[in-house]
Amino acid sequence: MTTYLGLKTTSFVAILGAAGLAIGLALQGSLSNFASGVFMIFFRPFKVYDYIEGGGVEGMVEEIQIFTTLLKTPDNKTIIIPNSKLYGDKIVNHSIQPIRRVDIKLNFSYNTDLDQLREVFNTLVQAEPRILLEPIPDMEIQEIAAGGIKTLLTVWVVNSDYLRVRSDLNQRLKQSLDGAEIQLV
Repeated sequence: MTTYLGLKTTSFVAILGAAGLAIGLALQGSLSNFASGVFMIFFRPFKVYDYIEGGGVEGMVEEIQIFTTLLKTPDNKTIIIPNSKLYGDKIVNHSIQPIRRVDIKLNFSYNTDLDQLREVFNTLVQAEPRILLEPIPDMEIQEIAAGGIKTLLTVWVVNSDYLRVRSDLNQRLKQSLDGAEIQLV
């Protein structure tokens, strides 16, 4: 057995190896978060102020740090998510495209006059200046189901107007349908 400065080198190498393994295992999560942070900064799947979903959470990106990303939820909570969890999951970036489609799904009774329904929808679209005319707004009959007729109304808006237009359009649509005596199911 070889000794050096009075220590057995085999024992010393074994101790160093065990310590290195322990440190490596302890830093595994941190190194993974660090590597993910570097990739996110380099590849930029999102930026500060984008609204994203990923790692089982969603919110507006407040800060991208080297180990974590800070998100702010619509109800003003701060979520601190490890970069490895966020980068290792699918990321949905709601802010990256300049325009966004608003989908409104509605179910109507079988006796609904579809031409009258289309007229109500077209009147609402023409009255809302935030709705884009390209791509063309559409009313699609998706299914004739046991419970009634399933429709999908789609309009396109500038991304920053999405939430407000969706809410306003739902409210005006309800009021218009009440006035036209068209019944939802």
